[in-house]
Order: sequence, then structure tokens, then C-alpha cells
Amino acid sequence: MTILIIGGSGFLGAELVRQAAAAGHGTAATFATRPGSTPEVSWHALDLRDSDRIEAVMAKVGPRAVVNATSGGPDWTVTAEGPVRLAMTAAKHGSRLVHVSSDAVFSGARIHYDESRLPDPLTPYGAAKAAAETGVRLVDPGAVVARTSLIIGDRRSEHVRAVHDLAAGARTGVLFTDDIRCPVHVADLAAALLELASSDLSGVHHLAGTDAVSRHELGTLIARRDGLDASRLPTGLRADSVFPGALDVRLDSRATQDRLRTRLRGARQFLTEGT
Repeated sequence: MTILIIGGSGFLGAELVRQAAAAGHGTAATFATRPGSTPEVSWHALDLRDSDRIEAVMAKVGPRAVVNATSGGPDWTVTAEGPVRLAMTAAKHGSRLVHVSSDAVFSGARIHYDESRLPDPLTPYGAAKAAAETGVRLVDPGAVVARTSLIIGDRRSEHVRAVHDLAAGARTGVLFTDDIRCPVHVADLAAALLELASSDLSGVHHLAGTDAVSRHELGTLIARRDGLDASRLPTGLRADSVFPGALDVRLDSRATQDRLRTRLRGARQFLTEGT
């Protein structure tokens, strides 16, 4: 199939592009500032705030499936409104849409969240992601909304870079011991998203790892994998900090996992396997 990766030059997007091209799919990708370098992939500049440009790219590529892997942070026009513009255009062209969302849509009040739980965000970013979910599903009921958690891999991952910088004393800050998430490996996540793109599934799906770990435990696992001194990683409590957001959000991905061939490993597994 022909697949279009929105945000193909980002961390997750680059892995999606790599896997899609390796699988033999006709692959196109978009970028905000500069294109990627994966061979045999067509690259297109795109700003999700520009409806006309979305239409032009979709018309030129003619994809069977679109995976939206962009992240505009708390920018409402990009993160909340952009995916809705994309969903409208994808529906017009008859393209299947997989929209990547986040565990930031939850407050942590329930701790454990399966696909049936409704968003109750605490931050502007979480609110924008929740609004995008609602808009995408309203415009295109056949679309997939795939919520995920912290995305881990090599040093292109912001979380891995932070651990390296903290261990080297190159940045200030702490790793919270009370901030719990279910990290996922970028390769597992990309494979699961591409599997969803080629399926007939729709609605909300959770794609997170099987291990619930604190930011500090995650940092320690990364440090050990990468040969860093984990004792140099400073600790702290998010509850005592000025940073807003949920403390403990554990995405329950079992229902989605039962429908997928791709295995979503936990951080304790993939960070001790050297991947």
C-alpha cells in the first residue's frame, strides 16, 4: 500500500518511515523544517495549520493510509486543530487515518486506564491532544486513535538524551521517583502503528509498554544500558515541584495487544536487551 507519514522527520516518524519503506510500501513523508534521508521516500513540506497544503500533499501522494506522528506541544492550532484538518482531508480522499495520541489526556486520578476511559487532562498539551481525539473521531469514525506513552530508543529520544545530559552534568534537573508511566520502544510502537494502518480496526487503541516505571527507574535502566553512571542521576518528587501534570498514568494496552501480532515490550525488557 501507499502510506503517508505525517511528521516523518521526527523521532517516531523516522522509524515509521524506515519500517514502511523496508516492508516495501510506497512511502511518502512530511517534514516541518528539513526532510529525512531514507532512500526511495518522497518528502513534502507540510504545516498542519495550512488546509490548502494538506489537500495538495494528499492529492499528490494519494495514500491508502496516513499515520499522523506529529507533535506540536501545547500549540492548539497544531496539536488540536491540525489533526482535524488532516482527518477531514483523509476522509475526503478515502484514506485510512491512524492518529497518534498520548497518555497526557489523563489526569492520573484512576492510575489504570484502558481504552474505555474518557480523557480528563490536566495540562494544555493534554487538553489539545484530547480535543484532537474528539475531532478526529467525529470527522472520521473509521479512524484509529492510538494513545501511547514515553517513547524510548537511542539518543534521538528526548528521554534518553535527558538521561545522558544529567549523567554528564550537562543539564540541571531531577528524575522524578513518583512520576509513573508505561514506556514503549520506538520500534515496537512504529510496527504496531503500521499494523493498525493495514488493518480494519477503528476507534481508540492503547500502545504502551507492559512495565509501569518511574522516570528515575527508567533513567537508571537507560544509564545501565548505555554504560553511564546511574548514581549521577539526581532524584526528586514531582509532587514537590512546580511542574503540572499527572503523577501516575498506566495505559492498559491488553485489549489492543490481543489484536496485534506486534509485541509491545516493557522497559525492563527492552532496556536490558540492548535495543
